[in-house]
Amino acid sequence: MSTRGVIYVHSSPSAVCPHVEWAISGVLDARVVLDWTAQEAAPGTARAEVSWAGPVGTAARVATALRAWGMVRFEVTEDPSPGTDGERFSHVPGLGLWHGRTSANGDIVLGEDQVRAALAGASTREALTRRMDDMLGTRWDDALEEFRFAGEGVAPARLHQVG
Repeated sequence: MSTRGVIYVHSSPSAVCPHVEWAISGVLDARVVLDWTAQEAAPGTARAEVSWAGPVGTAARVATALRAWGMVRFEVTEDPSPGTDGERFSHVPGLGLWHGRTSANGDIVLGEDQVRAALAGASTREALTRRMDDMLGTRWDDALEEFRFAGEGVAPARLHQVG
């Protein structure tokens, strides 16, 4: 089954940029050269984004590869495909990697078992709110928002996985 998605590298130290390209290249099994631009939200870092096409599960493999570079802020999306939910992975230094399933319009989808577990495990309204926020990726969204804004107007490159 084939799908597509986008890799957003929101900030990477300049010295790490080639390693990010190598990590993505290893997953996509094709040479990747990203169009890096300065990330104004974090001076001394660069940002890039690229669209990809490949088998279902590619986003998870890309996120796993990029996570090795703990100082890199990134998001990787995978569109839903027949029989498969979409996904979004977000990584923020200090918070780690977050993963959520997505609907066709990009909303985070929570399963009923997730919601039931959150309700059962919450002793207070505040605890429930914290748990729901974590399941929805709120802290990651908040931490990445200024980096997303700094990349507006930049058209993503397109990659197609081979092999």
